[in-house]
Amino acid sequence: MSEERFEGSFTQQEPIPEAGIEAAIAVLRHGRLHRYNTVAGEIAEAALLEEEFASLIGAKYCLAVASGGYALGCALRAVGVVAGDAVLTNAFTLAPVPGAIASVGARPVFVEVTEALVLDFADLEAKARATGARVLMLSHMRGHLCDMEALVALCARLGVQIIEDCAHTMGAAWNGVPSGRHGVVGCYSMQTYKHINSGEGGFLISDDAGVMARAVLLSGSYMLYARHRAAPPPEAFEDVRMVTPNVSGRMDNLRAAILRPQLALIPDRVVRWGARYRALEAGLRGVPGLTLVERPEAETYVGSSFQFLLPDWSAARIGAFLGRALARGVELKWFGAADPVAFTSRYQHWGYAAPQSLPQTDRILAGVVDMRVPLTFSVEDCAQVARIIRAEALIVGQGPEPEAVALPVIQ
Repeated sequence: MSEERFEGSFTQQEPIPEAGIEAAIAVLRHGRLHRYNTVAGEIAEAALLEEEFASLIGAKYCLAVASGGYALGCALRAVGVVAGDAVLTNAFTLAPVPGAIASVGARPVFVEVTEALVLDFADLEAKARATGARVLMLSHMRGHLCDMEALVALCARLGVQIIEDCAHTMGAAWNGVPSGRHGVVGCYSMQTYKHINSGEGGFLISDDAGVMARAVLLSGSYMLYARHRAAPPPEAFEDVRMVTPNVSGRMDNLRAAILRPQLALIPDRVVRWGARYRALEAGLRGVPGLTLVERPEAETYVGSSFQFLLPDWSAARIGAFLGRALARGVELKWFGAADPVAFTSRYQHWGYAAPQSLPQTDRILAGVVDMRVPLTFSVEDCAQVARIIRAEALIVGQGPEPEAVALPVIQ
């Protein structure tokens, strides 16, 4: 009997809802794409989007910007990070996070991660004390939340402000508190592979009027901050409006129009991703040599990607496994590769950060395998993918040591 092969696309997202398409066409027809270009009585799509997302997430203030990466850099500037400052962040993250830190001239200080793929609190405390860092840019990498209550208490004791990178956790929560609501700023992404899709886009949310006033000015409001419906009152801008540089990164009305109808879909998408994630989890549980990342009971997660560990597998064995899976239509990524491939990279690859030693993270990332889970997959698709991964993990994991092979090339 021939081996089954998965025929789905790991990069195909769901279409934009019809309401979003119609709203986008309306913006294109009137031509007022710039967020401040409105006519009498009109409220800009960007302003409405900010108001609606703030309400959804339970934040006082929201700012829509051009990308998730811009949101991170803007947040750093808004909380007062300047050139030369040390900023703590996870060693397991993606390049836009240390990139944002470097973009303001600050120094990324990487913190070890645990087998649960979250921050090691003991290393965080040691690094905070050793460097004097006063900001943690917490990356909820691949949707994994640490114990947020314990982290907030630790950072309060250390005098460290938290900026949450929620690119992978829009719709997630810890003990019912939405991701992004524990830190002084929460940052989100609406890039195509995230939980709502405008190609590129970002949000900042905060309850801090001073921080958000600076963020609005930084984004390029010129003198038009009063047109923001989810921004602090005008008096919050008075002391900072003449001394805050314009680092333009506004969201336009076209992308805002595409996004607004998608906000209402987030809860349903969380449920649907959860069903797909659990199908993968059930299909891979108990495979010898393969370790699942167990999710805490307090965590409401968004299963838009899936990770498992192959602890103590050699690079050659992992390479052979990835190649065999790809030959059967399953695209897996590996965070232990010597060079950055397929949108994965790790802290040694970021030459703009000072070399650092993180032996615990090195050991863990050497076995981390990662996979996208688009909602265009059905639950049955995910069960099939799990069968293929299971079969190939058994063959390669229990077979003789393979010769070194080139990693398969995927996008």
